[in-house]
Amino acid sequence: MYRYPRNMHGYGQTPPHANWPGGAHVAVQFVLNYEEGGENNILHGDNASEAFLVDVLGAAPWPDQRHANVESMYEYGARAGFWRLHRLFTEANLPVTIYGVATALMRAPAQLAAMQEAGWEIASHGLKWVQHKDMPPAEEAAQIAEAVRLHTIATGARPLGWYTGRSSLNTVDLVADHGGFAYISDTYDDDLPYWRVIGGRPQLIIPYTLSANDMRFVTAPGFDNGEEYFTFLKDSFDCLYAEGQAGAAKMMSIGLHCRLVGQPGRYQGLKKFVDYIRGFDKVWVPTRLEIAQHWAREHPYVAPEVIPSQLDKSEFVARYGSIFEHSPWIAERAWEAEMGPANDTAIGLHFALRTQFRLATTEERLAVLRAHPDLAGKLAAAKRLTAESTAEQASAGLDALTDAERDKFTALNNAYVEKFGFPFIIAVRDHTKASILENFEQRVANSAAEEFVTACAQVERIALLRLQAVLP
Repeated sequence: MYRYPRNMHGYGQTPPHANWPGGAHVAVQFVLNYEEGGENNILHGDNASEAFLVDVLGAAPWPDQRHANVESMYEYGARAGFWRLHRLFTEANLPVTIYGVATALMRAPAQLAAMQEAGWEIASHGLKWVQHKDMPPAEEAAQIAEAVRLHTIATGARPLGWYTGRSSLNTVDLVADHGGFAYISDTYDDDLPYWRVIGGRPQLIIPYTLSANDMRFVTAPGFDNGEEYFTFLKDSFDCLYAEGQAGAAKMMSIGLHCRLVGQPGRYQGLKKFVDYIRGFDKVWVPTRLEIAQHWAREHPYVAPEVIPSQLDKSEFVARYGSIFEHSPWIAERAWEAEMGPANDTAIGLHFALRTQFRLATTEERLAVLRAHPDLAGKLAAAKRLTAESTAEQASAGLDALTDAERDKFTALNNAYVEKFGFPFIIAVRDHTKASILENFEQRVANSAAEEFVTACAQVERIALLRLQAVLP
């Protein structure tokens, strides 16, 4: 048994209707990361200087030293870049979510006051702007708690949103375990919020972005100038707006940094985009907390009736052992193999079961074919079919044949079984009585090899239809 933890399915082909306020076709959400004063620095008790997301080509940490150029670039973000961006958004009357590093906020009284005066949401961006990938879980949990404590001291209220950024595999679980967050954003896996159960409790996840993030001004491949940034943002917006017009409204996240897009040449591209979207109707520009509140109201968590990949073996086999007629060993093997969230839908679970059927030996697959009943045969007349087969045959009227029709089915059944050694199998829910007879007469003329392949495909089709009746 191996349970694959990554969710590669998500909402699948049918995402929920976002139902954004005012019937908006897209929700455009601006995040301003405030990290200046929280980055790696021996003044902050770190072992080396910062080297991430700065305009120093090939920057590397300097152990036990300060890096004057890098420090001054972060200082530019606090001294100049922040105020340029503050003017842009306040003059446009657009709300912003701040991802505030707790120690950076403690060193930014004027900037913090401006954020609060503007009514911006201030979410937590962790205790320090440092890498967490190798941090022991207990240490990271302690830093989460300390970030919340300092954030509350700095702002007067605990944060309701969280984004670490330079996160570990444990970050989302640890933040959810700390509790009290309306959303967590340490994922990049969707255009819509979604619920994730962590520690037995539902937690709202609002995915973030690195593609529409100004960090690409200093990472490769990236943006060379503000015009390239504007073009990328415009194209992203146009795509999402069109999808929203077609009834599939989504969310667009835009990640900003004071020291990066706060530079004049880059800033012009952002300003051009802000001006561009203001020319459209049905665009909602919220904070992330407003998105979280909307989603919790419009799409509250609803526990699924069953999650196949999380069932124990006995319950899994009890539920799905009859999907392939009288062949519970297929369900047993599927449970023992790799499964995960992608297998929790009808299509996904069918794939897992079908895989085991296809991996089986020819004799094992023949046994599955032979386990199927004759169409309108003696077992049906004696009411000894499985519940699934009974309902399937009834759906095509095979439980109400005339004497002449029954005689014709009997003759075809006898000829077919004598030739191939297993009953005629067809997904009757796809057919009428007439089309079943037509297929019967055509397939009895097949070669043994052709009909084995055809019958196996029909067995798989029957299994899918059965699963679609009990799973989304």
